[in-house]
Amino acid sequence: MTGFLPLLDYLGVGMFAITGALAAARRQHDVITFFAFAVMTGLGGGTLRDVLIGVPVFWLHASGYLWVCLAAGAVVWAVGERPWSSRIFLWLDAGGLAAYAVLGSAKALGAGVAPLVAVIMGILTATFGGVLRDLFAGEVSVLLRREIYISAAAVTAIAFVLLQMAGVSLWLAAALAFACGFLLRGGAIAWGWSLPGFDSGVRR
Repeated sequence: MTGFLPLLDYLGVGMFAITGALAAARRQHDVITFFAFAVMTGLGGGTLRDVLIGVPVFWLHASGYLWVCLAAGAVVWAVGERPWSSRIFLWLDAGGLAAYAVLGSAKALGAGVAPLVAVIMGILTATFGGVLRDLFAGEVSVLLRREIYISAAAVTAIAFVLLQMAGVSLWLAAALAFACGFLLRGGAIAWGWSLPGFDSGVRR
C-alpha cells in the first residue's frame, strides 16, 4: 500500500478504537475493559480479514496499531462520558466504517483475490469490530438494525473495487469510495435513512 492507505488505516483503527472505549464508558467499566474494548474494536475487522485471505495479521509486526488503540482508550478514560459523546460515537464509527471498507478491499485486491471476494473482505473489515463491540457491550448488534450501516460499507467496498478495475489511481479511488460510504452513513445518522423492512403480509 502506498502512503495514503496506511494513513487511512491508522485513522480507521483510531476511530473504531474510540468507539469501543466509548461503549465501555457507557457501561461504566474499569480501565482495563476500556483498553480491551478499544483494541478489540480497532483491530477486530482487520484481523479477521488477514486470517481469511491468508496474509500476516497486520498488527503483529506493527505495534503502532496497538499503541493507537491504547491511546484511544486512555483518552476516553481521561475525558469520560459527556452529553456529546453519543453523537461523537456515531460519527467516528461512520468514519471508521468507510475507512476500513476501503482498506479491507484494497488489501484483499493486493493479495490477489477476486474482485467480489475483495468486496466481501471490505465489508467484513468494516463491520466485524463493531459487531464484537456491540456483542460484549450488551447492545443491539449492527447486524440487527434497519438503519444504513452494513449497506454503507458495501457501497464503499464496491465503489473502491470498481474504480480500481476501471484504472482509477489508488489514492483517488480510496478518497472517492471513502466519501461515498461516509456520506451514506452520515445521511443515516443525520436524517434517519434506513432500508425498507420486509413486508410479512400475505400477498394475493
